[in-house]
Amino acid sequence: MSYSIGTPPFKVYSVIDTGSDFVWLQCMPCNICYNQTSPIFDPSKSSSYKKISCSSRTCKSVENISCSHDDDACEYTSSYGDGSKSHGDLSMETLTLDFTSGSSVSFPNILIGCGHTNNMLYQSGHSSGIIGFGPGPMSLINQLGSLIGGKFSYCLNGVFDKQSNLSSKLNFGDAAIVSGDNVVSTPIVRHTSDQLEYYLTLEAFSVGNKRIKFEGFIREGTNISTQTIVIDSGTTVTFLPHKFYTTLESVVAKAVKLERVQDPTDSFNLCYNTTSKQSNFPVIIAHFRGADVKLDSKGTFLAIGEGIECLTFRPSYTNNALFGNLAQKNFLVGYDLKNNIISFKPTDCTKY
Repeated sequence: MSYSIGTPPFKVYSVIDTGSDFVWLQCMPCNICYNQTSPIFDPSKSSSYKKISCSSRTCKSVENISCSHDDDACEYTSSYGDGSKSHGDLSMETLTLDFTSGSSVSFPNILIGCGHTNNMLYQSGHSSGIIGFGPGPMSLINQLGSLIGGKFSYCLNGVFDKQSNLSSKLNFGDAAIVSGDNVVSTPIVRHTSDQLEYYLTLEAFSVGNKRIKFEGFIREGTNISTQTIVIDSGTTVTFLPHKFYTTLESVVAKAVKLERVQDPTDSFNLCYNTTSKQSNFPVIIAHFRGADVKLDSKGTFLAIGEGIECLTFRPSYTNNALFGNLAQKNFLVGYDLKNNIISFKPTDCTKY
């Protein structure tokens, strides 16, 4: 996502992550920064940049903070499941969004992390950091609050496609309402009042006419069994509990009449040689509560090399379940946090 930070506005790009609730970007001076191909933000050149002090109420209300005794600065640490991490100064800054109409709107006093020690595992060149869209209080969605009415939507195209220069569209407020034919909606599950992710009830997956019931798993640190899956724009592939994944993989393998091959990148379990034949992959449907979502085969199978396509689902050994962004390809996905629902509408996102 492109946005601008500071005064005057400085353009940056960040990874939208519905699985976290914090906004951070790499800042000068760098102690350790990953390789970012676009310029890095220098807060000393912004007239609206303000560090948060240790003694402030804001600092005390944020998790994973520490205090720098040199200059009374409130310091944050943000960590992610893939090993990415950022550490730096908790700050207030003006954030500006450019709209497709050509206009732009500035939002002052947005709480951000100015990262001076950063590690991004999956670097995407331009990316300056992560912009949390999760349900937690620090996410950009909750900081914008009543201005967008708890609504946003996106339509992802060209995900994982380095050849594509197509941009995807992100909508806020009333423009984000998903309506019309073929829209299906499912409730957001609230496990706790302070959760940082969007959970959906997953009842089953279908491969062709074979339905595989999702039995769920025991939530970590509890004895509660759950049938939920996290919808996560910041994760590429879909992760499923190991036992369930194994069943799903065997059903897909029986349905595909192509030669199996090894994945040269060692990322995926189930890959096929598609050089000689037209790939004819089975329809995979995700059955959420009240919403049957027929996944686009361009998202469920990915060309990872010349004549090799792989199933974009992987087993999770930590028993968590994540519905990644490839599975969301060519859907208009709408989040309505006031009514606690997420909607899916099949859409050619290259034309949306």
